[in-house]
Amino acid sequence: MSLFMLGTVAIQAQTEKKYINGTIVDSEGQNLIGANIYWEGTQTATSSNKNGEYQLEPPQDYPQILVISFVGFQTKKVEVSELGKYKIQLSESIELKEVSVEAKVSTTELSMINPLQSQKISSKELQKAACCNLSESFETNATVDVTFSDAISGAKQIKMLGLDGVYTQITQENVPLIRGLSSTYGLSHVPGTWIESIQIIKGPGSVVNGFESFAGQINLELFKPQNSEGLFWNTYVNAEAKVENNLQIAKRHGDWKSVLFTSLAYYDAEVDNNDDNFLDVTHLKYYNLLNKWQYDGSDNFNFSAFANVLSEEREGGQLESSSNPYLVDIDNTILVAGTKFGLLQPSEPNKSIGTQTSFKRHEQKAVFGNNDFKGIQESVYLNLIRQTYISNYDHALLYGLSYFGDRFTQSLNGKNFDRLDLVSGFFSEYTFSPIDDFTLVTGFRGDYHHQLGMHYLPRLNAKYNPSDDMVVRLSAGKSYRFPNVISENLSYLASNRNIEISNEFIAEQAWNYGVNFTYCFLLFDRGATFSADAFRTEFQNQVVIDIEDQFTLRAYNLEGESYSNSVQFDLSYELLERVDVKVAYKINKVYTTFDGVIKLSPLVPQDRALFNIAYSTDHINKWMFDFTSNYIGESRIPEHKLIDQDFSESFEIFNAQITKKINQFDIYLGGENLFDYKQEDPILGSDDPFGDNFDASLIWAPVMGRLIYAGFRFNL
Repeated sequence: MSLFMLGTVAIQAQTEKKYINGTIVDSEGQNLIGANIYWEGTQTATSSNKNGEYQLEPPQDYPQILVISFVGFQTKKVEVSELGKYKIQLSESIELKEVSVEAKVSTTELSMINPLQSQKISSKELQKAACCNLSESFETNATVDVTFSDAISGAKQIKMLGLDGVYTQITQENVPLIRGLSSTYGLSHVPGTWIESIQIIKGPGSVVNGFESFAGQINLELFKPQNSEGLFWNTYVNAEAKVENNLQIAKRHGDWKSVLFTSLAYYDAEVDNNDDNFLDVTHLKYYNLLNKWQYDGSDNFNFSAFANVLSEEREGGQLESSSNPYLVDIDNTILVAGTKFGLLQPSEPNKSIGTQTSFKRHEQKAVFGNNDFKGIQESVYLNLIRQTYISNYDHALLYGLSYFGDRFTQSLNGKNFDRLDLVSGFFSEYTFSPIDDFTLVTGFRGDYHHQLGMHYLPRLNAKYNPSDDMVVRLSAGKSYRFPNVISENLSYLASNRNIEISNEFIAEQAWNYGVNFTYCFLLFDRGATFSADAFRTEFQNQVVIDIEDQFTLRAYNLEGESYSNSVQFDLSYELLERVDVKVAYKINKVYTTFDGVIKLSPLVPQDRALFNIAYSTDHINKWMFDFTSNYIGESRIPEHKLIDQDFSESFEIFNAQITKKINQFDIYLGGENLFDYKQEDPILGSDDPFGDNFDASLIWAPVMGRLIYAGFRFNL
């Protein structure tokens, strides 16, 4: 690996050209971003970057005149007689009359520049719903589907491109977040109020972030100290008496900045609205504390660190009045710490070295009746990244080394499923952007698993802008992961199936191909955005979770075909002033081979649709109204003695929220599942929970009915 990196640097050094470079600043020494720099009488030009830095090809002969211009400043001419670094200070121009500009930023942004198909969900979009945690952050988004995992624990899971959430890489500031023991309940461990934005990438994405992105990547950006409120307080309560409280405190001044996040939740009501003698929602005691620190005292490097502690207790099952009750007890205790370090090179723009580290210990206990799971995960993640360019900025290069270490100590009903995954890897990503309208990104990484050997993956992403308001993207790439079958499928323990799972599996591997078209246009003089994409995922190796037999849960390596085809259409439009409409429709066709027979994957809706309308009364949003409708199509139901249908019925879910702003306060009132749609008899065999027919894991519709909630937010 060292020879590989040194060789790359050597090649770069041989091809590197000499440049005129330097910095553009104002009269107070502040960097100017986007200043124009060019040789007088020529077409050779450039502009200063985010650090005020520039570089320009030297002239054929000397002396030559370098011209620097920037809006609001006097144009300056500098005579250049030799190669060197020139720091140029501009003087303010004559004072202009004040101009007031108002602009509206969409709460969900689709990038027209990024070669990866990405969208950004802002905190404003998250506030359109209660959004107590990450699993509830996609109610107004059509790309990510949210489903219940079982009818007892209340946990929610996600799907992308019709594939289970384990095939989506979930990161926090590009560091792995949800994997291993956190696969089932991890989405509920990230409070929504902590999140500044969510970036969703469809397809395999970048090799820099890892090897597990089959369907896509969801990256969370938490609020940074410099853009946090000094004090933020959010309290939520619903009609079932669940209470959640979130408090954030930020130190935003000085070289060392920090932000403290806290979240507490409590729920102890006995609710059984469907009269099956089971709690509809588990009792909950939960606290989560996270502290971030950031050092901003140097222009040559940056440093940040965080520490996180979480404790969660869930208790559910049959009501206490039952004799020999079926009990559910789920505990999670998590400790995480990590750092980021970046070494900058101010004299050489676009060159840097960075490291990312994360250390985690997760202890989990999950009891479902007679099924008893205990697990401990100890993980370490290290990533070293070098950013540079070859010859000029048109040829950017990222390369580096990574290390994933996971030790699982786990047992199910007394049988050990211990495992150790040690994965060392290298990666390289080359970006070619000869013109603004075209970008090509090629990536390659290789990872060595200490038992399963070497795995290689190539990836490619290309973007072309036929015009400023149109973009076409193509992507292709390979991904792989090392499955941890028990912890990733805990919801199936909410049944009395015989469990047939070995501890010998090969790495899952799949190819993903995608195409996207996005067009921004005016319709009746109002802005609109249309997007269409199609993706196909083909598995080469997969661990099949087989629940086709109601009495048995099996897991085995794929023998045959397994693939997903997903097509999605999105339209966003400003219907009237301050009235925004979003419409989406998606088709998912997911097939897997079960014991030699290819079938539709169970409990995956074949189509979905979304409609969202948002209205605010004025430019400072004193009143905000949001309404969302989600259509969920039919899905295949595995065979069960107590179910007399092969496919579920399609249905719709309606959510709404009203928000009132009063100075620093937001007061909100909302409702979920307003028309009270519920799956009939979600717990099969509830009258005999220890019998053969008991199963609470076959869920395709809401378990809870109508839910009214209220809360407030306070910013200072």
